[in-house]
Amino acid sequence: MTSAVHQTEHLLFLVLLQLIIMIGAARLMNTVFRRLGQPGVVGEIVAGLMLGPSLFGHFFPGTSTDLFGKTASPPIVILSQIGLILLMFQIGTDFEFGHLKAARNRLATVSVAIASICVPFALGFAIGEASAPTLAPGTDALTYSLFLGVAVAITAVPVLGRILREYGLNQTEIGVVAISAAAINDVVGWVLLAGVSAYATARFSAVQMSLQLGGLAVFIVVLGVVLRPLCDRLLKRLPVRDGEVPPNLMAIVLCLVFAMAIWTFQLGIFAIFGGFAAGLLFHRHLGFVDAWRRQVGQFVLVFFLPIFFTFTGLRTNILGLTGATDMLWLAIVLAAAILGKIVPVYIGGRLAGYSHHESAILGSLMNTRALMELIALNIGFDLGFIPQNVFTMLVIMAVTTTVMTGPLLKLQLPRAGHPVPVGIEA
Repeated sequence: MTSAVHQTEHLLFLVLLQLIIMIGAARLMNTVFRRLGQPGVVGEIVAGLMLGPSLFGHFFPGTSTDLFGKTASPPIVILSQIGLILLMFQIGTDFEFGHLKAARNRLATVSVAIASICVPFALGFAIGEASAPTLAPGTDALTYSLFLGVAVAITAVPVLGRILREYGLNQTEIGVVAISAAAINDVVGWVLLAGVSAYATARFSAVQMSLQLGGLAVFIVVLGVVLRPLCDRLLKRLPVRDGEVPPNLMAIVLCLVFAMAIWTFQLGIFAIFGGFAAGLLFHRHLGFVDAWRRQVGQFVLVFFLPIFFTFTGLRTNILGLTGATDMLWLAIVLAAAILGKIVPVYIGGRLAGYSHHESAILGSLMNTRALMELIALNIGFDLGFIPQNVFTMLVIMAVTTTVMTGPLLKLQLPRAGHPVPVGIEA
């Protein structure tokens, strides 16, 4: 066997072994957490962290390095991002925009989006300014504070989408407002992140930012004026038969999803939003959506998503905090992140005409950050503008705010007249 073939076979062996561990651990923790009354996706997040230096890598560093390497291998990185794009497509197809025809829901979406961005960003920025001399003495204070503001402001659309499905909220008024506001939140967040990253690396340009915003506007117009009617024609020519997506249709849709992911990547708002936008093109075709979920959706959730969680977990070490000062700042970050999301969103919901309990549910949903935030954190960390201890604090904040969502929903949903599902969806 030649050296090249041997290396390929060895890489394949490692990747297959990694996949077995990732998928098995995610499914095990999914089951455990659902039995504990948590959404299964929270268990999958915890499984990803457990496989990293926070647990497995801490107690068995040599074995962890042999298995996963010092950093995630390129095949795992690519698989994780492909899975995220496909998940975002699925979330887009699940949208029920009929509820947004009501003026109250449109007002609520805008109010919640603004509240969920502005207040947390301001709080994060203020914490950055206050903590920079202590936590980041060798870092540019303005850049550090801007990164902190963006990190606190982000809401995790993919995980929020899964939680909405698991609790039967994806086609309710509250669910549609939450995911719509979260989508706006994340698009604005990623644009801010791109601007901050460019500024941090001395590449900021008002012209470049204007081109990016102009490209986004063109993308939205093409989405609605050109691609939407083309997709309608496509489904008429290649209709779903007997509850199955024809192979030719599936191939065309996959190519479209990946092409739109490339487009949004080029716009600087990350490839996953191309997948989400592609899903919006098909959400009105319920037969296609149901068939796609059966044929492709379950595979995405069981195979691809654990890879993404583990990829992020391998870069995260939540055991890195030491000392009373770190713990104090962690408490401040947690308080600002939680109250800075829930309270403003609650007020936005009330101003839009929702009841006390409905507004509280909106606040709890928008507080979900999860591992999507870690993408932003990793960018700041890789650029050297978020120190290791601050990175760890923000990771703990992201996981904590996500773990909170399940118990808060179980408490609040019955009060709003929405039953909690007896069996959380796998």
